[in-house]
Amino acid sequence: MSHLEPTLINPPGLADQTAKGFSHLAIVPPGAKTVYISGQFGADVTGRIVSDDYAGQLRQSFQNLRIAIEAAGAVPQSVAKLTILIVNHSDDKLPPLREELKALFGTHRPTITLMPVPRLAQSSMLFEIEAVAIVP
Repeated sequence: MSHLEPTLINPPGLADQTAKGFSHLAIVPPGAKTVYISGQFGADVTGRIVSDDYAGQLRQSFQNLRIAIEAAGAVPQSVAKLTILIVNHSDDKLPPLREELKALFGTHRPTITLMPVPRLAQSSMLFEIEAVAIVP
């Protein structure tokens, strides 16, 4: 099955955010169906949170996101938008996040909104990521 990719743009007049792992605009091709992927977090298939640290939950969250993307019949390059929630966010949490983004998306840079939050749905959750992807 072929896949669709949004056109990703960092327009003149806005800072190019490519090095930070995201784009300002994602334009979806006509006729594409939109897939909404709920927030994925650091839980395994049993629902157990796999780690009490940020790095462990980050890795598991991205593994879960890949599973969800593929279950939708999409590929990582089909993702147009990500929303990321980080508990007690600080700048030192960005480098490992960028590494996970690069590992999953390669040179593809979806639009991203990152929101620092005081807590998530479960008190042991430290990271959550949701996505909007497109499929034919």
